[in-house]
Amino acid sequence: MRGYFGVGVEGISKSYNLGAVLRTSNAFGASFAFTIGATHKALEVRRTDTSRSDTHMPFYEWDTPSELILPKNCQMVGVELTDASIELPSFRHPTNCVYVLGPEKGNLSDAMQARCDYLVKIPTKFCINVSLACALALYDRTIMMGGYPERPVKVGGPDKDWVKPKSKR
Repeated sequence: MRGYFGVGVEGISKSYNLGAVLRTSNAFGASFAFTIGATHKALEVRRTDTSRSDTHMPFYEWDTPSELILPKNCQMVGVELTDASIELPSFRHPTNCVYVLGPEKGNLSDAMQARCDYLVKIPTKFCINVSLACALALYDRTIMMGGYPERPVKVGGPDKDWVKPKSKR
């Protein structure tokens, strides 16, 4: 897969959510991660970020959206549940981008939304946990850009003779 992506969270306040976002971002191969206006303690983040993502990718902290510095030619995708947002299953992910998510109990600030090239939403009835929203956005990116075969018409895998592997228990 060509290109890169980063993941950021604005206004996050719970260390276990930040840890889960960092771990998920690392698992999906993020090039970097960041926070804007976060309130967390590094030691607590390490309790939930068991992959030690800070040893595998750069991590940046900014106080305000205006301080955020992105690589050249990097587009910003805000994950936000608004009427104007593009539903994630209909969105074509940019090759080089950063995904930014809002806080646990709130939305991306107006200043952050104004910086976004795109706003996308996960088609749910109401907001979900920020770390789950991160995972779903990155999974969707992986499916779209990962070179996987189209899903088959019939139930099951892409190979018509596919059989579920036996458990190794």
